[in-house]
Order: sequence, then C-alpha cells, then structure tokens
Amino acid sequence: MSYDLAVREGERPADDKTAGQVFSNLYDRYIDGEAEESASERITAYVTALPQRWSDITEDEEDTSLWSSGPLTDEASGPFIYFAMRWSMAEDASAYAAALANSMGLICFDVQQDQLRP
Repeated sequence: MSYDLAVREGERPADDKTAGQVFSNLYDRYIDGEAEESASERITAYVTALPQRWSDITEDEEDTSLWSSGPLTDEASGPFIYFAMRWSMAEDASAYAAALANSMGLICFDVQQDQLRP
C-alpha cells in the first residue's frame, strides 16, 4: 500500500474542494494524458531535492527508500509531480515533502486526505 502526494506550480487554491478539482485536471492532463512533457524547472528542482533525505528507490540497494517508484524524475511532467511513498513511512515523509514544496513556493495536495498540505 502506498501514500500519494501531488505537488504543482501555481496559485494556492482557496479551499480543498478547488484544490481537488485542480489536482484531478492536472492528473488527467499530465499523468493519464498521452502527451509527454518535460518537467518544469521548478518541479525538476523539487524532484532533485526530494531524494537528498531518502534515496531514490532506483539507487537503494538495501531496500530502505521510502519512495514507492522511481526514478522520481519519471513521475514528473510539466508543472506537476504525482508520487507515492511507503505507507509505513508516510507520516514523516509526507510532512517533509509538503514542507519542501512549501519552501520552494509549490503547492502540495494530499491525495489520501483530499486536502491541501500546509
């Protein structure tokens, strides 16, 4: 089982309902859509920073990475990244990922809770 987050560029929505709609639209376009788009500069910087605390699963020989898939760069497209982490490590990891996003001026959406992360 995994715990999923989405991080994106853009303005912070006024409420969780709007954030959920924006998430769905971006997911449909960038993850489910057929068009492949390189990750934006800001999302690339975010993706590069994520594994500085926990290694990318593709570089983890001891199976201790919290990321459920990799490389993380493959999860990003345009101004959006949708990624999963191990459920057992999700509390610390999602807090870290959300705080990192916030520090970089990005918006984090918690898919399980259907809400914005501070």
